[in-house]
Amino acid sequence: MNVLESFALKGRVAVVTGGAGMYGRQIVATLAEAGATTIVASRNLKALEKVAGQERARGLDVTAMQFDQGDEKSIVTLCRKIYRRTGRVDVLVNNAVLRPMKDWGDPVKNWNESMKVNCTGLFLITRAFGDKMAAAGTGSIINIGSIYGVVGPDFWLYEKVGWKQPPDYWFHKSAMQNFTRFVASYYGPRGVRCNVINPGGYFNNHDKRFLRRYEKRVFLGRMANDTDLKGVIVFLSSDASAYITGAAIAVDGGLTAK
Repeated sequence: MNVLESFALKGRVAVVTGGAGMYGRQIVATLAEAGATTIVASRNLKALEKVAGQERARGLDVTAMQFDQGDEKSIVTLCRKIYRRTGRVDVLVNNAVLRPMKDWGDPVKNWNESMKVNCTGLFLITRAFGDKMAAAGTGSIINIGSIYGVVGPDFWLYEKVGWKQPPDYWFHKSAMQNFTRFVASYYGPRGVRCNVINPGGYFNNHDKRFLRRYEKRVFLGRMANDTDLKGVIVFLSSDASAYITGAAIAVDGGLTAK
């Protein structure tokens, strides 16, 4: 196979959870552009339909479906519907995240809600689709982590900006790193790979004080943009990364390399 052809996703089926957010929209567009039949799923069907409609207007194959990652029955139902529709899933991108906590002092119910979706839900959806992939003998699971899964918070970045930093996000993004390694080990003998991408901050008209501070922390001197995640998503979804599993890949302009 020609090396460029190894990156193609034509004829494959990709499922993306939480595809209406900043990174989610980029992931959905990337998979569809590479040729995959792409299904995007989350609780907010209205937002997803907008994303899917925009991609279909470009001639790409994107379908929106609704599910609740905090509900095991909803996860199992989604998996069944997709397999009935497509007969296969080649790529699962775990991008959905719930952020109910706002600060260290939040009520514990917010912590519990976060763990239900971001930890328990992550496990359940990975198992539901992973078992199907393993039965077929092939598949790629991509977890969308964060730089904050590998480093502690730098509260200096947020001084006088007014942004609180809740602990649940650091907890579940950190847990995702070793969960990825477990999944890679568990499914590897049956042909299923699992890797985690740790993106840096995404530029979204941030407070200039925060932006100046953040850019000083990054080797490349800027936040991520609308295309920075595209290459690694195609790479990990395709045969180009056929011998890569259990890896954590930083896409952060060098921030965590310091």
